[in-house]
Amino acid sequence: MARDLTLGQYYPVESFVHKLDPRIKFIIMTVYIVGVFLVKHIYGFAVVAAFAILSTLISRVPILSVLKSLKGIIFIVIFTAVLNVFFHTEGKVYFTIGKLLITEGGVFFALKMALRLILLVLGTTLLTYTTTPMALTDGLERLMTPLTWIKIPVHDIAIIMSISLRFIPILMEEVQKIMKAQRARGAEFDRGGLVKRAKALLPILIPLFISAFRRADELALALDARCYNATPNRTRYKKLKMHYRDFIAFLAGAAYIVLIVAVNNKFWIPTLTYSFPFI
Repeated sequence: MARDLTLGQYYPVESFVHKLDPRIKFIIMTVYIVGVFLVKHIYGFAVVAAFAILSTLISRVPILSVLKSLKGIIFIVIFTAVLNVFFHTEGKVYFTIGKLLITEGGVFFALKMALRLILLVLGTTLLTYTTTPMALTDGLERLMTPLTWIKIPVHDIAIIMSISLRFIPILMEEVQKIMKAQRARGAEFDRGGLVKRAKALLPILIPLFISAFRRADELALALDARCYNATPNRTRYKKLKMHYRDFIAFLAGAAYIVLIVAVNNKFWIPTLTYSFPFI
């Protein structure tokens, strides 16, 4: 379980993407997400997928490691697709199940939603794989600096998000240890019906909550012992500076969103032999 978790993990390697300024990464990630939701048909999804694959190759992060992030959302993708199949009844009717209709529009809309979820997870996973938690905190804090004018505790928000990301793999490792300890005592988590499996999780959840509160208390004591505070005059060990590669990445992100808009408006798109009216 812990080995398959990708959110919050960092893959240390020298690459163009790893060396980018975290502020630029956040901006490009925002542009990427906007592009995913702007897509209207199959060519747009091809552009988004190409951008995600190319970014992964440039980052030198193994593609299989990035694909592992999809394991945690398989159920959500399937559930969302099934709901959209039955709740969109536009177009040609393929067949019926009782009063439920499966139509051309429902199938295409379900595929579109599934692709959006998959591409969103792949893109956000690459961000955490190529950026350390401290860099994420610094980049997010610098981007949210204008919010300090309206008395929003920007640094507190950034450090909370950073600690949350860091604690995800730690808590999953703790779950793995608890499950192994419970199995050694004869517990079974993979047998029985849904209710039995849910009850079997109680011996895991209670120790996990206790461990999480204990770690949070230890972290608070450690911060207090080091006289940590979020004053506005706090100094930084590393200062963020823009380089030529950041401007190249920014231009690539701008080209990506322009291409999405062009594809949506059917510029330079060849005529399909079969139209996809609902994509």
